Formats: sequence, C-alpha cells, structure tokens
Amino acid sequence: MFGYLVGRLSQAVVVVFVMSVIVFVGVYAIGNPIDVMIDPGATAEIRENLIRQYGLDQPLWRQYFTFVGNVFQGDLGRSMVYNISVTSLVFSRLPATLELVLVSVTIAAVIGIPAGLYAGYRPNSIAAKLIMALSVLGFSVPTFWIGMLLIMAFAVELGWLPSGGRGEVGNFLWFQTSLATTNGWSHVILPAINLSLFKLGLLIRLTRAGMVEAMGAEYVRFARAQGLPDRQIVFSHILRNISIPVVTVFGLELGSTLAFAVVTETVFNWPGIGKLIIDSILQLDRPVMVSYLVMVVILFVIINLTVDLIYARLDPRVRLKGGS
Repeated sequence: MFGYLVGRLSQAVVVVFVMSVIVFVGVYAIGNPIDVMIDPGATAEIRENLIRQYGLDQPLWRQYFTFVGNVFQGDLGRSMVYNISVTSLVFSRLPATLELVLVSVTIAAVIGIPAGLYAGYRPNSIAAKLIMALSVLGFSVPTFWIGMLLIMAFAVELGWLPSGGRGEVGNFLWFQTSLATTNGWSHVILPAINLSLFKLGLLIRLTRAGMVEAMGAEYVRFARAQGLPDRQIVFSHILRNISIPVVTVFGLELGSTLAFAVVTETVFNWPGIGKLIIDSILQLDRPVMVSYLVMVVILFVIINLTVDLIYARLDPRVRLKGGS
C-alpha cells in the first residue's frame, strides 16, 4: 500500500508540473493584461512602471519559476483587477461553488442511481423507457439552453424562484452558507438542477447498464435459487458489484462539476469560481487564470487517487501495487 501511494504521488507531481508549464505558457500567450488595465492615453512611463510592478518585463521562464517559488510559499500571486491576493479571492468564491456542486451531485445520485436500477430491473416497462428517454436529454441538450428555459419558466413566467444570485447567507457550524437560509435554498435550486442534468443522465445509463448485465450473472441466479427476495439481491449483491464503475464516474464527474461549473454560474449569475474565471479571462487577469487552472489539475489528481483507493474497499479483487 505504501509503495503504491509513493508511486501515485510521484506520478501526480510530474502531471502537475507538466500541466502547470502548459497552462502558464498558454495563458501568457493570449494577450497583454496591461492593455486592459490602463487607459489607452496613459504615458509610456506609467505603462513601463506597471509592467515592472507585475514582473512582466522578465523572460517567460523566469516569470514561471517565480510563480512556482511563490506557490511553494503559499502565495498564488495578486489579482491585477481586484488588487487582492489570488488565494483570498479564490477562497472567497469557493464556498458558493461548493454549495452548488454539493446540491447538484446529491440530486444526480439520489435520483439517478435508483432510476437506473429500476430501468435495469424492468427494462421493458414503460417507466423504464421513459427514464431512458429523459436521460438522453441530459446528454444532448446544451446546459446554457436548459438554464435559460428554467429561468423563463420558474422565474419569469411562474415567479416561484429567483433568476440568479446566491441569496441570503447564514451560519452553519463554522461556515457561512446560503444552504442555511430559506432564501438561499430558493436561489440554489435552479442552478443546481441545471448543473445536475448531465450527471443525472450519465448515472442513470451507467447504473442501468450494470444492472442489466448483473441480472444474468450466476451469483444472481444462485441467490434467487436460495429464495432471497429481489430487494435483498439488488441492494446487497448487485449494487455492490456495479458500484465500482459508478463510483469511478461519480468521482470524476464530481471533479469536473467543481471545475467546469462555468456555464451554469454565468447563466445564473452565481458568484462562484466559475464566474470568477470567466471574468478573469475577459479582463486578462493572468494570476487568477493560472492559479485556477493549476488548482483544477491538482483537484483531478487528488480525486483520481481517492477513487483508486476506494476501489480496494469496494472490491477485494482489486489489488494495489505494493499492497498485500
């Protein structure tokens, strides 16, 4: 187990290093933020002073190693637009995104897995065909279009829910969250539903495929021959055996949801890190862009490692390198 962890962590360091170089070079090649930050009529002296202040007069390789050195000291740089540290800026927006992701993946899991189990248990029923038809919509319909339809229906026409924003924030334990207030919940419902649809369709189809395959397996026939009820067979035997691909996809989708909630946050004006990165791209706020993308890479590396470790817990047939 220890040898496996060391190997995976070594791979993770290489991946993060390579991706940080790619991200840094790519972001620093798309334009000069000084052109956005200062008035076109500013003097050359003001322009040069600002360039030196942000270290943009240094060679690209030196800027990169300066960035890496600062990261090891816990400093992700300073936003060129907001004039505060990137760490403070990102962590001020992160709770809003975490709330949205938590509610959306909960919706996808609570509805998607039972619906997929039922669709696989009775694949020829009308309800199962309707479930699979609805799951296709989660893949095929663009997120931004569904978001606008939700706003038109529930915010504009019916007036039941607000069209955007985070709403009131309350205290829960040591955190401030909109999930602690009724007004906050009214704001999070629409964007969470919008963000959950793709994951919902994916979990339905994945669970249904595993269920159909497992229903013909020998251990299911043996369990039925023993007289076990179908409910016990499904939840004690089948669900455990199909959980590995479900957990894999769920873990990866959790990371992608957190990293790429950009469209939903933009449509619903949700003040999370997705909205922050869009604003940073439009304003060429390089430190925020680079730090965000590097954090996304680290996030996916951590999630992949966590999913691999969960494998061994769910299925004893899985053996880790260096384990017994």
